Amino acid sequence: MAKEKNTGRKLIAQNKKARHDYTIIDTYECGLVLTGTEVKSLRQGRASLVDGFVQIDGNEAWLHNVHVPEYAQGTWTNHSARRKRKLLMHRHEIDKLESKSQETGHTIVPLSLYFKDGRAKVEIALAKGKKEYDKRQTLREKQDRREAERVISAVKRRERA
Repeated sequence: MAKEKNTGRKLIAQNKKARHDYTIIDTYECGLVLTGTEVKSLRQGRASLVDGFVQIDGNEAWLHNVHVPEYAQGTWTNHSARRKRKLLMHRHEIDKLESKSQETGHTIVPLSLYFKDGRAKVEIALAKGKKEYDKRQTLREKQDRREAERVISAVKRRERA
């Protein structure tokens, strides 16, 4: 009996704080080089991207400080939780990221970790740090949008009644 291939996208972890702390300039989807116990741990939906960042080293992209907890049923083959993991990207993407990230205030952060068609992927972003007043402004705009949507839906309900 043939094994069915996983299709679609299953979200494992998301870095909501990155969208709050940084202005996202460009995003990339990358594969990850993982060990067997890391994949099993991710399939259980356990990971944290909070302190994660990407560093370009010797024409290779590396994901640092992403916490993938040890697999509970793993033995001596278990992985270390915060090891650096290699990202699978095209050479031109790595070169572009390296040149942009060396500009002042730019960094590369992971946004989400997910399975796509059975393969572990990470969405990374070239980002620029926000100032405190930018964060407050973004929050204010978000609240204003929500309030406007509430008013519009209330008006529509009254018109139907």
